[in-house]
Amino acid sequence: MTKTLGVLGGMGPAAGAEFMKLLARDAPAKRDQDHPRVIMLSDPSIPDRTEAILGRGEDPTPLLRRGLESLVEWGADVLTVPCNTAHVFIDRFRDELPVPFIHIIEATVEAAAASSPGGAWLLGTSGIRSSGLYSEYANRKGYRFLDPPDEAQEVIHQCLLRVKAGEIAEAGVVMRKIAEELWSKDDRLITTACTELPLAYAASGLPPRKEISSLQALSDACLKFLYET
Repeated sequence: MTKTLGVLGGMGPAAGAEFMKLLARDAPAKRDQDHPRVIMLSDPSIPDRTEAILGRGEDPTPLLRRGLESLVEWGADVLTVPCNTAHVFIDRFRDELPVPFIHIIEATVEAAAASSPGGAWLLGTSGIRSSGLYSEYANRKGYRFLDPPDEAQEVIHQCLLRVKAGEIAEAGVVMRKIAEELWSKDDRLITTACTELPLAYAASGLPPRKEISSLQALSDACLKFLYET
């Protein structure tokens, strides 16, 4: 294995750190030298992606593009970004990147279709929901996500903001309440389609088998690319 993975993180920092942990945990490695070479640029100064989508904040596209191009200059052979909402902007220039890009939404849709063929709940930022990007990629595969009720969306967004603030235990309590309410309506797997939400789910005490984690899906897709191509 000779490829170098470039990771643009910091959106948020805890999610990026958890992604790196998954890469290390799940790599088919027996010694240090068997692990993939990874270059990470963690840039929390990138403007809030949801605020930009909702017309309340600065466009993050220039810094996203600059960060990815910097990773290529530093030696990355393949790129990825452990932030779902950032992909709304990355898709505008993805085809112009000089190296392959491993897409978190593509990876998560694939994982959802394999784990829950009949559909799954979709929990994400208000920005990703407003963008319709998950529905777009799911429709390409003939897959269907269920959106939580409108009144639940603000609670979901507050849950991920608690993770960003370091309030993981509190986020877990909120996640448990959200999940149980959704399961009372339809007992399908929950897709944590914001990279903060897997951390909240892990703190909730809910069964791991009932979650489709976008962080895990991305880590799996990156390792598959690095070790099989």
